[in-house]
Amino acid sequence: MTKAELVAQVAQDVLVTRREADRIVETVVSSIVNTLRKGEKVEIRGFGSFRTRTRKARTGRNPRSGESVYVPPKTVPFFKPSKQLRDAVLDANPTES
Repeated sequence: MTKAELVAQVAQDVLVTRREADRIVETVVSSIVNTLRKGEKVEIRGFGSFRTRTRKARTGRNPRSGESVYVPPKTVPFFKPSKQLRDAVLDANPTES
């Protein structure tokens, strides 16, 4: 599902215009991003939690030349789905493991 499809679904479900639905979706996304930038976590019960993780500095390789490259430490977003979400997805796809 793309953002445009999500906006259309919200507009249909909540009976608002696409413009209002776009503002709703954009507000939720920007709120999550701003909270993560502060180093805090976002927990949506029944869905999952967003937090940040710090990756250590490491030595990588340039795939084209093969030379070693220093990769500095960085903070990346991380999403952990709730048990309820995992179970719902598993129930929808019982043949996959």
